[in-house]
Amino acid sequence: MQAIIKTGGKQYLVTENQTLKIEKLKDAKKGDIVSFDQVLLTFDDKTLKIGTPVVEKALVTALVIDAKKDRKITVYKYKSKTRYRRKQGHRQEFVRMKIQDITC
Repeated sequence: MQAIIKTGGKQYLVTENQTLKIEKLKDAKKGDIVSFDQVLLTFDDKTLKIGTPVVEKALVTALVIDAKKDRKITVYKYKSKTRYRRKQGHRQEFVRMKIQDITC
């Protein structure tokens, strides 16, 4: 069984027992079980269910493996001939999870 879920403004194609890295969820800690109810599409070898906009009674559950910050990126702004230079760093928070079950 596979599904397309929507979380954090993005859509992800997920399968059972897949490890997935998504943007930080509120109050998600290591060992928690998270459920996603915004399932846009589910399919397997025999059936296909397309939501309008979401599939009714469909649920994807996942186990949170860890919640960390990603590597640091540097944002550097520069304008020539005006002495304008700005350097800023950013570390995006993310959650790594394992998809346990897809029900529809």
